[in-house]
Amino acid sequence: MKEFMKGIYALGVNSIWIVIVISFFIGAVIVLQIALNIDSPLLPRFTVGMVSREIILLEFSSTIMCLILSGKVGSNVASEIGSMRITEQIDALDIMGVNSANYLILPKIVSFVAFMPVLVIFSMFMGLIGGYIICMVLGTPSVETYVYGIQAFFRESFIWYSILKSMLFGFIIASVAAYFGYTAKGGALDVGKASTDSVVINSILILVTDLVFTQLAMG
Repeated sequence: MKEFMKGIYALGVNSIWIVIVISFFIGAVIVLQIALNIDSPLLPRFTVGMVSREIILLEFSSTIMCLILSGKVGSNVASEIGSMRITEQIDALDIMGVNSANYLILPKIVSFVAFMPVLVIFSMFMGLIGGYIICMVLGTPSVETYVYGIQAFFRESFIWYSILKSMLFGFIIASVAAYFGYTAKGGALDVGKASTDSVVINSILILVTDLVFTQLAMG
């Protein structure tokens, strides 16, 4: 439980600030781009809010945010466990009769997966707020039209879909990073290589899983 709480703080709570900052600005950019590119008399202006909502809820707050977190959290986990491997701390745990994988890896995976819904909800909220602020500043579309667009044809299932998908990605990020860290061999350079490899493999796995999961869940 102690390791679980440390994982919640190190992997989850410490990631909130980057999620808030990136989501806010990406949300603003999405609304700005859509407002500029869907400037047609055939489309109602509330389309801007509606399309922005779908992009933020379905893809950005789960998939793109997890790609970003795979760099921050994945490299953190891989380098921490990799450093313990090359300094023989893991060997010492094994000699003492402690299940090193269970003690080091499991709490990290469970804590990150458990905290993923919090990060996703923060991301959704801040993305929509970013769009709201850009509408206030530019006035195209008006704030009222943007808010109406966010509410129009809303499906609650999209939020649950996004949360479930992000928890799956959270499991991939933590487990792949832990694997690369745990199997690291050599010196400090190899820890850096394990960290880099984990981010690359995580990114590929997240995108492939996103494609498969979307087809299964929404196809």
